[in-house]
Amino acid sequence: MREDIKINSRVQDFSQEIIEKLEHVIDPELELDIYNLGLIYEISIDDHGLCQVVITFTETHCDCSDTIPPQIIEQLKTIEGIKEVEVKVVWEPVWNPTRLSRYGRIFLGINPN
Repeated sequence: MREDIKINSRVQDFSQEIIEKLEHVIDPELELDIYNLGLIYEISIDDHGLCQVVITFTETHCDCSDTIPPQIIEQLKTIEGIKEVEVKVVWEPVWNPTRLSRYGRIFLGINPN
């Protein structure tokens, strides 16, 4: 899991599966997944299987703000042990390109260093 994503101890048990599922959720404007775009701020899972995800978008008037949260829910609910998913959209801190992963930078043609 990326170091810039706040997680709780239960998320560590599902870390690789969560990453794989989030990499299937694509920002249609940038054609890059939300994990490598750095849109995920926080993920937690409680003892009852409730997974809460805090995300942002690259801009406040993002056309995908209505479509991405349901896709996150759909993807994460396929993981055994996750029973419910809640997605919270926040605007602070504001997203900036430093949140891009190395892969994301390369994909978008930005210097990866």
